[in-house]
Amino acid sequence: MNKLKVHTPTFGCMPTVEPDESIQIIKLGLSPRLIVLVPPDSDCTSVTRRICRLAFETKSDIQLLGLCDDPNQEMALRRELVMVAALIRSAKVFVDMKVEVGTKWVDAVKRNYRDGDMLVCIAEQPVGIRRRPLSQILESTLKAPIYFLCEMKSTQSQSTGPSQVIAWSGIIGIITGFFILQVKIAQLPTDWFQTLLLILLLIPEFGLIWVWNSLFS
Repeated sequence: MNKLKVHTPTFGCMPTVEPDESIQIIKLGLSPRLIVLVPPDSDCTSVTRRICRLAFETKSDIQLLGLCDDPNQEMALRRELVMVAALIRSAKVFVDMKVEVGTKWVDAVKRNYRDGDMLVCIAEQPVGIRRRPLSQILESTLKAPIYFLCEMKSTQSQSTGPSQVIAWSGIIGIITGFFILQVKIAQLPTDWFQTLLLILLLIPEFGLIWVWNSLFS
């Protein structure tokens, strides 16, 4: 009867593995990004070199974020971002792009912002009735570092005059309308009911002003 020869390896014969310092352990994680806000009809290519330099200095990736309120402008804005992205990639910088349709930059930035990101405004854009700069609003809302590059011309700034006139005209109209109602109520007999009506009128008045203001912010 044949016997099987079984070889049992001994642990003492196992080779020792020396640590190889040439092997680098790569830690996967989210890199900080520069979120570049690109309005429609803008010449973002004029500041591409500064954006790349800023990305090198901060060791960040780049996220191009476009926003337009007119769907007809979306394709033109996408072409602009594609051109800018190509220039940035030629500088060996990682870049991504996204275009959203809407009117509120703050909401668009919140949807794309994550901790550690930095914001880059390439055009100063007045927002709201008080025409506050967008960079100030984003800084106070997100508490994020903001870089402002002003070496470009944006045709969007040309439309701020008419929109501001419309916004203020609406507010004046609301105040005038409620003032007329208050005058009518003041002609009623003076009692607690008259006072109550005057107080209650303040609620829809301020509500309408807030809604109207949000349409232009």
